[in-house]
Amino acid sequence: MAPPDRVTAERRRRRPTKSGVVLSAELILDAALELLDEHGAEALTIRRLGTALGADPSAVYRYYRGAEDLLLALGDRLIGEALDGFRPEDHDDWAAALRDFGLRAYRAALRHPRVAVLSSYRVTRRPHEQRAVETGVGLLRRAGFDDATAVRHYHAFVDTVLGHAALDAAVLRLPADQRAGDEQAWSEAYAQLPADDFPHLNAVRDHLPTMAGPAVEHALDLLLAALRAQAPA
Repeated sequence: MAPPDRVTAERRRRRPTKSGVVLSAELILDAALELLDEHGAEALTIRRLGTALGADPSAVYRYYRGAEDLLLALGDRLIGEALDGFRPEDHDDWAAALRDFGLRAYRAALRHPRVAVLSSYRVTRRPHEQRAVETGVGLLRRAGFDDATAVRHYHAFVDTVLGHAALDAAVLRLPADQRAGDEQAWSEAYAQLPADDFPHLNAVRDHLPTMAGPAVEHALDLLLAALRAQAPA
């Protein structure tokens, strides 16, 4: 028989809210994600979350210790989205698997840019993150790197991916007119600089508009080419 405190907790979790919804950890995360996506970090308070759920705010504390705990759980959910459907064995080699893994993490972050900006530099300590680190380090060990080097290379790899994700997520959060102005600067202000003063920029002026787009794939390819060259296997 389950201990009395466990039974009580389970009964509390099954109790419907005022709106008739039965709370769960995932349902709370859904509501928190919606608040963040729509209103930003200021909206992620336990009080506002309780209102969105139609529940007393104290009910949220049965699942999460507070806004910080929720944020880490949301960051872990993004990692889970990146891992969903990812199978290293579907790729020809470890580097191709790492590239796919990195791009999945980047795209998951951009689906929820507000969460990415707030959580990409944190350590969630949760199952999806643990599985991601296990997967990435495992691929690098498969490449023949010793244990210390595999960890060091994974650190560089994941920081490259998350750094680009946070940067591009911040760009997506800019007002549309600011974003358009920054993009036009490469084809207007920079491309029209005088050749006498800026000979190199003048020489590459036709290619400068590409600076407005994401650079994550190119950065990953450069990093993976360096890792391939060093791989013992």
